[in-house]
Amino acid sequence: MPSSFPPAGLGTEAPDFSLPALDGNRVSLRDFDRAPALLVAFLCNHCPYVRHVERGFAGLAGEYQPGGVAIVAVCSNDSDAYPDDGPDGLRQQVERAGFTFPYLVDDNQEVARDYRAVCTPDFFVFDAERRLAYRGQMDASRPGSALPVTGAALRAALDAVMAGEPAPADQRPAVGCSIKWRPGNAPGLP
Repeated sequence: MPSSFPPAGLGTEAPDFSLPALDGNRVSLRDFDRAPALLVAFLCNHCPYVRHVERGFAGLAGEYQPGGVAIVAVCSNDSDAYPDDGPDGLRQQVERAGFTFPYLVDDNQEVARDYRAVCTPDFFVFDAERRLAYRGQMDASRPGSALPVTGAALRAALDAVMAGEPAPADQRPAVGCSIKWRPGNAPGLP
């Protein structure tokens, strides 16, 4: 069983960040101040769970961004040990999946630790006040399953937050590959 942080509690404030994007610009939490909702997705290029949902996630983003939802992806994996998760691999993923949002590189893994991310994919939805409203899976589809990628759980959370309502109480944890921590960075159990 991989070590992990206890989950961040609903209602907690979004941790601040300032990270380089694949295009060379720095992106920070305050860049999304005007958005009525913020979706932070911990992704990577090599994980089969991410690859299973990446095109569906790109489609979901394309539907929700015009309505004001801000979306940002973060890759926190150790790219020395997993070179496919380095900037070149992430650029290939952006092209392959059709991502239209900033993709940030968390090389020192501080943002993953601050957000208490444990796997890829791991989705965090924050309301207009940047309070955590949802944390969990995109939907019930998994690699090799017969269930289609719909984004149902994430859509329900985003729809509720955009309507000024609480996200559904039934929140299922994200399932995927563990964050690939650099030596000495792995969180300990409480």
